[in-house]
Amino acid sequence: MAAKPESKSKLVSENRKARFNYAIDEVFEAGVVLTGSEVKSLRSGKASIAEAYAATRDGELWLINSNITEYKQAGQFNHSQKRPRKLLLHKRQINKLMGAIDREGMTVVPLKIYFNDKGRAKVEIALAKGKKLHDKRETEKKRDWSRERGRLLRDKG
Repeated sequence: MAAKPESKSKLVSENRKARFNYAIDEVFEAGVVLTGSEVKSLRSGKASIAEAYAATRDGELWLINSNITEYKQAGQFNHSQKRPRKLLLHKRQINKLMGAIDREGMTVVPLKIYFNDKGRAKVEIALAKGKKLHDKRETEKKRDWSRERGRLLRDKG
């Protein structure tokens, strides 16, 4: 059997709290419109999407509140850190996301930013619904129990 080729994708930033705060429904991969200094900053791993979300404006999807640190060597050609960035998706996908946001009260949250095999910056976004406090507690209980079960099984041998 042939070995699977390794993917050369490089993770830049991950929103670890998203899966805890939201019930993830569907995941999409989107391209991002970036300037040169933003790409350089991403390649050095200086980005944060912890408080970011996606919103629609004029039939387009925009990544709001994502922080890409300024690239020091860019000088006067630098970018602003928290500017809105356009997400590139197919029209059908944008319409689906817009419909879910409007009708069902769902949110579009970014899960991670990475460079794919071709070296293009991509954002993995998810259609999600916010969890209530009791749902978060339930998730935490399940996670703790699975850890404890793993310890018990490991100790028994």
